[in-house]
Amino acid sequence: MFATLVRRMAGGPIPPGLRSATRTPLAEAYISPYKPKKIWPPDFSKLSQKEQFRFERRYKRRVKLATARPRWDKFVKLAQLFSVTSLVIYSVLFMDWQMENQPFQGLRNSFWDVLGAFSPEQRHERRTPDIAVITNSK
Repeated sequence: MFATLVRRMAGGPIPPGLRSATRTPLAEAYISPYKPKKIWPPDFSKLSQKEQFRFERRYKRRVKLATARPRWDKFVKLAQLFSVTSLVIYSVLFMDWQMENQPFQGLRNSFWDVLGAFSPEQRHERRTPDIAVITNSK
């Protein structure tokens, strides 16, 4: 890109007679014979405050629509949610706080007690009262 720019600048201006001869039919197809109704960008010094505000609002809306990346935004939001959630879960349940009174020790104990109830050893302990009730009712 930089080499092309330097080469074009070193070449100097194209004489007016050669300009029209270097045009290809494809390039002429893109040249519109019609003049635009409005000049863009407008001269903001000649516009009122209300018109300036309207142009700015319209430009910001168009830029926002042109630069919108919904899939990327969704991915970033999900990544942020996952990282923050995993950090909180790690700090509450697994992190060693190096303190005498850990702030989440009660929550840790209750969580591991609930998870321990699903282990195979605890499963038999949970079933024994049910079995005792069934045998006593007969």
